[in-house]
Amino acid sequence: MSPRPGRTDVTKRKLFDATLRLAGTRGMVGLTVDEIAAEAGVAKGTVYYNFGSKDGLIDALLRYGVDLLAARLSSADGDASDTLSRLIDGMLAFFAEYPTFAQLLVSELWRTPGQWQQTLSLLREQVTSIIRGQLQRLADAGELPEGVAVPTASAALFGTVLVVALDWQVFAPERSQEEVRDSVLTLVRGLRGTVG
Repeated sequence: MSPRPGRTDVTKRKLFDATLRLAGTRGMVGLTVDEIAAEAGVAKGTVYYNFGSKDGLIDALLRYGVDLLAARLSSADGDASDTLSRLIDGMLAFFAEYPTFAQLLVSELWRTPGQWQQTLSLLREQVTSIIRGQLQRLADAGELPEGVAVPTASAALFGTVLVVALDWQVFAPERSQEEVRDSVLTLVRGLRGTVG
């Protein structure tokens, strides 16, 4: 008999949340399955049953987080004039809600070679392809300067907002999301006038 899907999802969510809480205070490297299970209030065997190992849990956590982010970015459809604002807002809101996930992405994305490099490369592509699609719409509508390479602009926007979101959370938490978004938009739009 297999476990009920709802119960399994709740257990996985508890394990994801526990892992993020612990990673936020201690980092990922030193975490043990025992600590994660205790923080989640489940038996150690539950981690192995659901994920096979700590690495399996982290891999699934990364995929889960990026799926949540991708869902937010996919909802940025609408008028071309608001696309950048909606993309930036979606990323900032996600990273404000999951600041430890943002820290994990920054620390693991550019670690060479990283333990989860293959998974992160796929996940980065998933997120940047959504941004790329939205920016391509802008390019097709003539809203981007001539010569802007959409793939590079997509990666740049993702990286910029990821780092700005962490900076906001750590060094300027008193600023509103709107202030941070508007600062990024001013930067992006300001560069439009000087590009070329």
